[in-house]
Amino acid sequence: MTTTAPATGITVRAMPQRQRLGDYKLIAFDMDSTLINIECVDEIADAVGCKDEVAAITEAAMRGEITDYKDSLRRRVALLRGATVADLEYVYTQRLQLNPGAQALVQACQQAGLKTLLVSGGFTFFTERLRQRLRLDFTRSNLLEIASGPNCGTLTGRITPQCWGDICDGAEKRRTLLEVASLLGIEPEECIAMGDGANDLPMMGAAGLSVAYHAKPAVREKAHVAINEGGLDRLLEVL
Repeated sequence: MTTTAPATGITVRAMPQRQRLGDYKLIAFDMDSTLINIECVDEIADAVGCKDEVAAITEAAMRGEITDYKDSLRRRVALLRGATVADLEYVYTQRLQLNPGAQALVQACQQAGLKTLLVSGGFTFFTERLRQRLRLDFTRSNLLEIASGPNCGTLTGRITPQCWGDICDGAEKRRTLLEVASLLGIEPEECIAMGDGANDLPMMGAAGLSVAYHAKPAVREKAHVAINEGGLDRLLEVL
């Protein structure tokens, strides 16, 4: 059953069985265009003059038109070759902002006793800074390879594998959510997952409550709750 509230900008496909925030134990956030206002890869691409090309691939991947997320990310990162650590810092300090209601929702979850997870197809340069800024408990994202030697401080156009795997795609987001839940002794039904793109659907499907935030149509259609207007903290109107 779908309940739509156009006046409030929130669509509820199915009311959760757990209707209090404190009934949940873990909340997982996507980063780009969910917790924050930009797609970081697109903004880095702007520094090397290929934003339009990279943004087109990003949009197709988020809509689910490109089904191999790993391939789409490798293609985009290859175009970032030559960007510098200074460019990344500029994106973080000058272009990246928390989406409205992000800090309020994170703080409400922390006060209610939930653990917080940031799991992203983006990059550790940004997720680690957000982890510290918002005091998040866990993060997982991709590591950009940075050159040493003569080209020290520039991106090579490759992603560095980590102990858990090579690229954090939709399948890895789901696995991470379940891994963290298991580590904490939490059932999947006690988890909330929030995202906006097709690569968020696997983890959203594994969680007890899935929330689409200003999301692509395919994501809105499958989420329990879709926030179409206003900030992330509007989830508190449902829970």
